[in-house]
Amino acid sequence: MEKRVLKKILLIATGGTIASQETEEGLAPAIAPDTLLKAVPEIRSFCEADAVQILNIDSTNLQPENWLKMVHVVREKYQNYDGFVITHGTDTMAYTAAALSYLIQNADKPIVLTGSQKPIGYGISDARKNLYDSFVLACEDKMAGVYLVFDGKAIFGTRARKIKSKSYDAFESVNHPVAARIYDGHVIRYFETPVQPGGPVFYEKVRPSVFLLKLIPGMDPDILEYVGARYDVIVIESYGVGGVPFVDRRNFLLEVEKLAAQGKIVVVTTQALFEGSDVGVYAVGKKAMNCPTLLQSYDMTVEAVVTKMMWLLGETQEGEEIRRRFYKPVHRDFHK
Repeated sequence: MEKRVLKKILLIATGGTIASQETEEGLAPAIAPDTLLKAVPEIRSFCEADAVQILNIDSTNLQPENWLKMVHVVREKYQNYDGFVITHGTDTMAYTAAALSYLIQNADKPIVLTGSQKPIGYGISDARKNLYDSFVLACEDKMAGVYLVFDGKAIFGTRARKIKSKSYDAFESVNHPVAARIYDGHVIRYFETPVQPGGPVFYEKVRPSVFLLKLIPGMDPDILEYVGARYDVIVIESYGVGGVPFVDRRNFLLEVEKLAAQGKIVVVTTQALFEGSDVGVYAVGKKAMNCPTLLQSYDMTVEAVVTKMMWLLGETQEGEEIRRRFYKPVHRDFHK
């Protein structure tokens, strides 16, 4: 009988709840990646797994520079492994999933992010299931690119959003169906993941000069003057389908026009989780779209908007080029 060749998967550990232990100051990452692997011995039946620790932090402390560490490791080890699993804290994991989708393009192997709501050392925890499911997906043929795996769902990296702070079904796929589901060690794929010729393209620069402003009634628009002096891109999380207030003394539209005159880029998105922006529906939106540098997010998540802009700023400082590439999907027709 011919011996089955097992796929090789690299676990890249960054900390998070999944690797946390109790301390006098609360839960903190402390568990080594080898211990994570020992907690799910079943994976040895279908893959060879190695592990490397590049960070051991709470994801609240994770910064854009840390995304580049992940990219560097994947790039360095890419030819040696069939897939990658990145363990990560849940709080900023959607940002990392989106960022890696822009920083690692046209990957022909799965790059899977996962974590848990309870540490892997707890008697009752979602950690083992999420880690096991992630290795299953990382070994799956025809899965390629960046995914976030949680509670049996594989979500495209640019579509993930954390919607619950404690429950096991913490993540949702926003404005797009899930890529796949994982049941009892089997992957049910819902989409083909074609890869363009030429192999993966790695980017190792970001410029986090992006500010996210959530509008609330009563906010003074002079905040935009302050923010505009310090950031190149301002994302305004507006109401409903999107718009910019323009009446009385709280005239945000006037400040947006001033930013446009300075060459700043303003993106209007929505505070609504689903269905995206459609800024041209109401007058508060149509007036805003007269500004030549103003963009809208359409069905993109906030996480995808801010990380795509950070990636683009790392590539070019030319405003017109950034605006053109912002609307150009980087992967497939369902990615942003």
